[in-house]
Amino acid sequence: MIIHYTSCPSCHSDKIRPALSAIDYTVSRESFGIWQCENCSLRFTQDVPDAASIGPYYRSDDYISHTNTDKGLVNRLYHLVRKQTLSDKYRLILSATRIQQGKLLDVGAGTGAFVAHMKENGWEVTGLEPDETARERASTVNGVQLLDTAHLYSLAPDTFDAITLWHVLEHVHDLHPYVEQLKRLIKRGGRIFIAVPNYTSYDATVYQGAWAAYDVPRHLYHFSPEAMEHLVTPHDLQLHFSRPMWYDSVYISMLSEKYRNGRGNAVKGAFTGLLSNARAFIDKSKCSSLIYVIGK
Repeated sequence: MIIHYTSCPSCHSDKIRPALSAIDYTVSRESFGIWQCENCSLRFTQDVPDAASIGPYYRSDDYISHTNTDKGLVNRLYHLVRKQTLSDKYRLILSATRIQQGKLLDVGAGTGAFVAHMKENGWEVTGLEPDETARERASTVNGVQLLDTAHLYSLAPDTFDAITLWHVLEHVHDLHPYVEQLKRLIKRGGRIFIAVPNYTSYDATVYQGAWAAYDVPRHLYHFSPEAMEHLVTPHDLQLHFSRPMWYDSVYISMLSEKYRNGRGNAVKGAFTGLLSNARAFIDKSKCSSLIYVIGK
């Protein structure tokens, strides 16, 4: 079944319009329209498969969050910097929660690298992942047991000091119920960490429909900082601050370069990503991906 939006899936305004189109370069080669809300600035993929129908669009050996593949230069780069990004996330969580150890929920845990890292540092971690193959790899590769994401709604309220969604929220069909459940699960004083691509970045402007972070139709929503604030505020959540994810711009730009010309140009892609970071250094809200730190 296909979902056709007649109003914004976030703020419900009917002031929506087509913005651009993008191709599913990973699986189907289908083209999808990306629309924008004039009220809250959210972009969203139009005419997407519903939750029961979207599964086939994730079935690719190149989908790194499920397969942990290191095939190709871009994916090898991803693995090269992952150790550093795990440490960066750990330090951010300690700083934002102001505790050294606690209970953490990781939603969309993939193959479990972050869950394993936090457990190694003394945190009690619950990891949720919808893909069965990814859960199996989490067990065999990283030695952690993940639960199906369906368990999200059966967890006890006010349980977690930190909840993390690393490039997950853009995949969630039931957007507002999901955010409301995150609020229910986080302790008062706890923090929710939501990392998503930022379509207002320089690299997104350069690549337009070939920007890899649009990742249609798997990415249902495409956030700006304004759109994220519009989403969480009605749930009595406060956006405290955001942090840039500096490595993402290079990774995304190298992949986008491949999408744009069919062959790839690692040097040109890396240069675009570094230039995007240079511009975002002046205004960090323009970074290619942002981590939003949110509390009750």
